[in-house]
Amino acid sequence: MITREKLEQHQIWVYVVALVIGGIYGAYSPGAGNALHIAISPLLAILLYSMFAQIPFLQLRESLSNAKFISALLVSNFVVVPVLVWMLTQFFPQSQAVLAGVFLVLLTPCIDYVIVFTQLGRGNERLLLAATPILFVVQMVLLPLYLWLFLGKDTTVIVKAGPFAEAFFYLIVIPLLLAVATQLWANKQSTGTAFLQATAWLPVPFMALVLVVVVASQIGKIIDDIDLLLQVIPIYIGFHLVMPLFSRFVVKWFRLDTGAGRAVLFSSGTRNSLVVLPLALALPDDWATIAAAVIVTQTIVELIAELFYIRLVPSFLLRDAKP
Repeated sequence: MITREKLEQHQIWVYVVALVIGGIYGAYSPGAGNALHIAISPLLAILLYSMFAQIPFLQLRESLSNAKFISALLVSNFVVVPVLVWMLTQFFPQSQAVLAGVFLVLLTPCIDYVIVFTQLGRGNERLLLAATPILFVVQMVLLPLYLWLFLGKDTTVIVKAGPFAEAFFYLIVIPLLLAVATQLWANKQSTGTAFLQATAWLPVPFMALVLVVVVASQIGKIIDDIDLLLQVIPIYIGFHLVMPLFSRFVVKWFRLDTGAGRAVLFSSGTRNSLVVLPLALALPDDWATIAAAVIVTQTIVELIAELFYIRLVPSFLLRDAKP
């Protein structure tokens, strides 16, 4: 019998299969694959709602109780990560359209499947789960600032206020408000609790569905721009290689215990690809095409990196303290 816990523990392989299915379907049936583009937004809305429903927004005060862990998490994600991303883009310069996708995906920490990866890597997933509301709010506030700092004057040309705000409202704000309403309902009625528990089954299958649809609809563009995307892969590989080492110094600086330290490492190395995808798709057409392909490419690289993280973080980077 498949349980939710088993499904979550094997979700990496579910996503790998989804990527393969989407790639094959889109490559062999490009017309049908392109037609799936209209399904991206509604599927993303359901996925983001189900993800947000699992984030303990009503326990925000409790998430602030471990100030040392929160401080390390914020420093690593919003100070160290931007510096590293900027350095990598200097070593591997890209066009502005590619950089828009790179910055969107690498400057926003993951708030969903990173919890399971942290658990698999023997980190303190409870601490990270409690901190997810803070991570979400801070990244949404700082993302426009980062885009302005890194893209400069092009930001006002690229990021049109209308489409960007519309995507943010319909695909992030509304699912977020519905998720909070669901949590409030669950606090008051047993039917609400049962409904909230049922939504916990949705993230993995809907993540897989979104990956199938996104890859199937974008694979033609990825193939057309393969030379461009191959140039961006070194940035992602460099990020996943170096970021855990930088995070390790942050963990040591804040003197976190092993479980909390591993949570910081996983959070810093796992990015928020599908939450920012609606924002990428809201860019002007030519930019949206490239940025979406860049984000999908990052997802593929990241899933491979996570297979190494869950083994190397507990066995090499942050070992258990000797008794």
